Amino acid sequence: MHSKAVLSQNEVSQILQAARSEAQQQGWAVAIAVVDDGGHPLALERLDGCAPIGAYIATEKARSAAIGRRETKGYEDMVNGGRTAFISAPLITSLEGGVPVLVDGQVVGAVGVSGVKAEQDAQVAKAGIAVL
Repeated sequence: MHSKAVLSQNEVSQILQAARSEAQQQGWAVAIAVVDDGGHPLALERLDGCAPIGAYIATEKARSAAIGRRETKGYEDMVNGGRTAFISAPLITSLEGGVPVLVDGQVVGAVGVSGVKAEQDAQVAKAGIAVL
């Protein structure tokens, strides 16, 4: 039988708090989503001023990072590099801002952020993960 690490609700709360803090320090109105390793939602927060669609996009970025086991920037780079057919890949978003959460080299979840420039979304997601 295999066992695996999972994100606790306390860890999810810590991720949200750290990501929110980073976004607020920068003055960015974003949505922050945290999912488990299968891409299932664990938490979602949309900061004041963030467009409603940000919540959807953040969740999709997190889901893509979790099930793909990589940052969504990699998918964006593929598309920008000419692999445009990748846009039609099911269940994957090719927008930077989804970052997997790793424990001992294994993906246990992911954070997705939407609302500002792509690299800023990723910055907020990574700030959330860095708290662990």
